[in-house]
Amino acid sequence: MTDQVKRNYGHIFEEKLIQEINEVGIIKSIEAGGELIRPGQYMKAMPLLLDGVIKVMREDKDGFELMLYFLEKGETCAMTLSCCTGSAISEIKAVAETDSDLLMIPIEKMEEWLGKYKSWRNFIFNSYHERLMEVLETIDNIAFKRMDERLLDYLRNKSKYYVDSEIKITHQDIAYDLHTSRVVISRLLKQLEKINKIKLNRNSIKLLNIG
Repeated sequence: MTDQVKRNYGHIFEEKLIQEINEVGIIKSIEAGGELIRPGQYMKAMPLLLDGVIKVMREDKDGFELMLYFLEKGETCAMTLSCCTGSAISEIKAVAETDSDLLMIPIEKMEEWLGKYKSWRNFIFNSYHERLMEVLETIDNIAFKRMDERLLDYLRNKSKYYVDSEIKITHQDIAYDLHTSRVVISRLLKQLEKINKIKLNRNSIKLLNIG
């Protein structure tokens, strides 16, 4: 575990903090598709992502989902931080996009380190800022972009987390993430295929030229 923490957070945290993280952190592994947290739950610990990708979504009362942002290794989720510090229930759903390893930090240590380590305090504040900017980008996309533009942005972002150019996903999954219907997504994907930007396969999309 020490090597994983150093590799992902050594450039951010001082050696003493890395040592404390290794002493109190508990590894949590989640398979692709597994949940980290769902709306209504309490968070007992703060997650540091060591490996994999986590998708964070907002869910409405009817169960429809809207993707807010992705988390990569070396990051944490501002929404879960709020739950930890305020002892509030979660308002978001976080699901493993790929097989993921997280290091869970007890709430009391998270609060203690805010006063003890400047690097930890900066990390927390920066995490809040970065996640806020990502949420604002999502809002801008919904408010100001056409669905075909949102779909292209979505595919570009997705492609960052796959080693090849083929994304394993269904049309319905994309529709859930973009908060629209499968029919709309299927139509737009067919249009992209006609102009040779993608190639549609069963439960996957091959990216050819999406910029």
